[in-house]
Amino acid sequence: MKFCTHCGGPLHQSIPQGDDRLRHICGACGSIHYQNPKMIAGCIPVWGDRVLLCRRAIEPRLGFWTLPAGFMELGETLAEAARREAWEEATVEVELEPLYTLFSLPHISQVYAFFRANMVAERYAAGEESLEVRLFREEEIPWDEISFETVHRALRFFFEDRRKGGFEFRMEDIGPDPRRMRGG
Repeated sequence: MKFCTHCGGPLHQSIPQGDDRLRHICGACGSIHYQNPKMIAGCIPVWGDRVLLCRRAIEPRLGFWTLPAGFMELGETLAEAARREAWEEATVEVELEPLYTLFSLPHISQVYAFFRANMVAERYAAGEESLEVRLFREEEIPWDEISFETVHRALRFFFEDRRKGGFEFRMEDIGPDPRRMRGG
């Protein structure tokens, strides 16, 4: 950032009194510009023994499979964002179960939250950000074509927990993986 979004004045970096890290501060009006992680909300939509995946129509990872998920909007809850993303990407209506996974990716300043979800009906179609949408049984999942590490882990945990007969909340920190270079 170079200019203040409040007054247009030039920004400099310094540590404000009582803080512990560099912040962008306006030299003209004194506004402190905090930069915080982005929240990504999504779900694992289930119909019977199958999970709904979307093939991405946008970058990053165009053409790869993902769970319906995306950035939260201002003024919405985590659950509202997850339901909205399911509708936008797969035109699927879901009933959310408890929050299932929470992944922190500090190297790209993102936090991913996935809910378990039940599809209300076996009705779905590709939204604007999806090339296609399909239900997969575990053995049909295209593991080498999964878009992001967060999606890969959420799906692995889901199928593992389903085999065990009980779902537990998972929280992990994910760092950069030079072997995968898949981003989130």
